[in-house]
Parts: sequence; C-alpha cells; structure tokens
Amino acid sequence: MKVIPAVHQRILMTTGARKVIKFYLVINCGSSSLKFSLYDSAALAQVWSGSISPIGTGTGQMLIKTNEGKILESRRAKFQDLDLAVQEVIKWLENKRDSYPLKAIGHRLVQGGPNHRQPEFVTPVLLKTLRQFVYLAPNHLPDELMAIKAFGAVFCQVPQVVCFDTAFHRDIPSVAKYYPLPEKYKKKGLMKYGFHGLSYQYILQELLNEDQLASKKKIIIAHLGNGASMAAVNNGSSVDTTMGISPIGGLVMGTRSGDLDPGALLFILKQDHLTVDQLDDLLSKKSGLKAIAGKSGVQELLEAEQTDLKAKEALRVFCYSAKKYIGSLSAAMGGLDMLVFTGGIGEHSSIIRERICAELEFMGIDLDKPKNTMHKNPLSKKNSRVAVLVIPTNEELMIARLVGHLLSNKKK
Repeated sequence: MKVIPAVHQRILMTTGARKVIKFYLVINCGSSSLKFSLYDSAALAQVWSGSISPIGTGTGQMLIKTNEGKILESRRAKFQDLDLAVQEVIKWLENKRDSYPLKAIGHRLVQGGPNHRQPEFVTPVLLKTLRQFVYLAPNHLPDELMAIKAFGAVFCQVPQVVCFDTAFHRDIPSVAKYYPLPEKYKKKGLMKYGFHGLSYQYILQELLNEDQLASKKKIIIAHLGNGASMAAVNNGSSVDTTMGISPIGGLVMGTRSGDLDPGALLFILKQDHLTVDQLDDLLSKKSGLKAIAGKSGVQELLEAEQTDLKAKEALRVFCYSAKKYIGSLSAAMGGLDMLVFTGGIGEHSSIIRERICAELEFMGIDLDKPKNTMHKNPLSKKNSRVAVLVIPTNEELMIARLVGHLLSNKKK
C-alpha cells in the first residue's frame, strides 16, 4: 500500500492552479470499539488511522496516529457507548475541516438484508429500508445506522456510502444459501448471508495482484479473530462460508458459540426460560472460549494454558473447530489449492496456525514450521500440494477502494 506523509493538507500544482486534494473517511463500528481511517482520495493512501477502545467497559482510549507513527491525538476517557465515541470523532474532525476536507464517508455495515449487498450511496429511502432489517443484526445494525445519521447531520454536504459485509457471499449457490425450513421463512429473509466479506474481498484482490491464476483456484480464507469465519472461494467467487444468518454461527469464537445443535437451544430455553434477547446475549457474549475458560482472548489463553487446564481445553476446541471446517469446505469445493490465514489471530499466531494445520497432511497441507514461525510466505513446504499463506487484511482500505469506485461510476 502506497504511503504518503500525514500532512494537514495536500496541494497539487495542475496547469498553474492549486487543487486541494480531498479525503475519504472510513468508519468501522465494532461491538466494543470504533475504528476510523482517513485516505487520500487521489492516491488511496492512508493518511492516519484512529480508534476508540474499549467502549462501555470503563475507561477507554482515543488514539489517532499517522502512518509514520506520529500521534495526533491520545487521551483517555469513559466512553459509555458507541454514540458518545462517534460524537468524539465528529468533534475532532469538525475542528480540522480545513486540514482534512472530506470527499466522502464510507461505512462498514454488517447487514443490508437480501436485496442490499453492493455498495450504495446513503439516502433517506435506503436508511428507512435498512431499519426494517435490524432484526437480522440487532447487535450491530442499530449502532451503524446511528453513526451514519450522526455524521450526516454534521457533514451534510459530504456523500456517505455503505459497504455491506455480506456482499462477497451474495452469489453462493442455493444449496449452501438456504435452510431446510418452510418457504415462508425464506421470504422473510432467512438465509445464509455470511460475513467478513470486506476482508475476504481484500484478500482475494491481494492474491490476484500476485497471481492471476488465483482466480482459477480452490481457496479457503480463514479470517480468525475474536469473531472468526472461513470462506470457500472457487474460481474467484464465494461458494460457501461458515457464518450464516448471523455472525454467531460457524466456528467457535471468543464469546460466540458457533454452530449448535438446534436441540441445544431448545434445551436452554426450556431449562432457563430465557427471553429471545437473553438467549442472544448468551450466544453472542457469554459463550465460546469465554464460556469454556473464562477468557476470550487467544493470546491470553496461550499464556495461561501451561497451568490452566480450561485455557488449554478452550484452545483445543478452537483449533478443532477450525480444522473441521477446513475439511468440510474443501469437500464442498471438491479439493483445495490454497489456505490463507488472516485476521488478528490468523495473522499473528503462528502456534495456532500450526495446531490447525497439524495432521492435515492427508489433504495436502504440509506446513513448514520454521517459515510459519517467521510468518514467511509460503508457510507450506516446497512440495506441499496445498499452498499455505498468511496475508494481513485491511477492511478499511477495501472500503476506501469501494467508495472511490462508486464515485467514479457516478461521474460516468
């Protein structure tokens, strides 16, 4: 990625005139954090990035720094909710309108319903439509829509663009997309949407930049973080993914259960008489690794596993879950040519990658342990039938690219 100095204003000399270069602001709302980045709209190069974390859990930190590491803002405060965090970012940008004139604002949206998958300009009609699909993503969509409204109120002349995390999976075949339930539920939007799509799209673009033949290969991309999923990509398109109608399903995650026998849900409801919201809270925030070991962070679990049997068991469950899905997605594609690790855990934890790949030699996955430890591609041995890679993801840059593409098409 091309890097430019984090100056307060870039000016180009074109035919003797001074032209101010405007910027794309990218907003990525998380469940306990807010990430935001600024990109030069001409070069698509990041100028600075920022975050507010944690949100809603005591004292958090607002940190903004340039690509060169210069800190533009660093302060601690109690960010009670995402709304307050968004207002802090808006206030900071308002004071620097002249330094960072905005051309557009791009938002990551976790969900847009069955008919909104491609990037779109924000309009009152679109916002009204998206509010109807809050029930599909009640833990994410309300906050994301709140952020769009807040930025629109202050930067009312700046176009806003929504980029849906489900877009990458929009064309998965019907055998993978729909659940074996009565037709009426399909009509209400019950289907496999899949998530982490912006990450998968970025990784696929990176692969194609290095090797055009990647568009003909059978690839599994493993986005492993506190939220984790995998996607099966065949001939350049997503054909299946582990998450379904919500980001709760699929792999065992930090605080999310992953896939469960429906009977387990019925058991919980009958035994504890939970409401729908209480069940959602249990599956989203109190399950997964946290339920097994009391901790949700993989690095924390790795540090504790020598003396904590529950931590060791949680890691075994996580790696087993990942290993199992590599097998099932490979079967769905009829083979495997490439396995790509990304996300916070996938990018940084060589020991988790090693444990996931262990005993998969029968599938052609043969990890080179020294190269894996050094995070040096390819992570697989020279004669490995399946190439194993690690590629850092960049959802914010992907959003900036999509915003630029949409604006360019509008001009045409």
